[in-house]
Amino acid sequence: MTIRSFHRSGLALIAGLIFWSGSAAAVTLITDDEAKRPDDPQTTATRGITRGPSIHFEPPASGPAAHAPFDFRVHFEAHGGATVDPAHIRVIYLKMPNVDLTERLRPYITAQGIDMPAAQIPLGEHALRVEVEDSDGRSGEATFTVNVGK
Repeated sequence: MTIRSFHRSGLALIAGLIFWSGSAAAVTLITDDEAKRPDDPQTTATRGITRGPSIHFEPPASGPAAHAPFDFRVHFEAHGGATVDPAHIRVIYLKMPNVDLTERLRPYITAQGIDMPAAQIPLGEHALRVEVEDSDGRSGEATFTVNVGK
């Protein structure tokens, strides 16, 4: 093998890796098949007075996501000196039957929240429920809709 042919094949390898890493950036949060399921009719949120953790969905900066992928962010706020326990966080896609998204999100979950860059979600409205528990055993729950526009 000459130096010139090694150089060409090395450039091709580098170009292929750059292309592959760019296309692998988006991570599927909700599949097309899951989005086609019927909505769960029991998506109403109930909220009482509690010292449990607060949950805040951060919609994309431009309002409803103009397209996917986009950064999926949820912030947690514990109260009364407690901390949120990342092991006791669940994220449920409210379809029939419900889809537990927790394991897909596990690498992006911390005590402060969920920060998933480049989440891939099909077009449409998607109802999600986030359940959180703090170090004192108090729970918090929030239901919100992610709008992915055309």
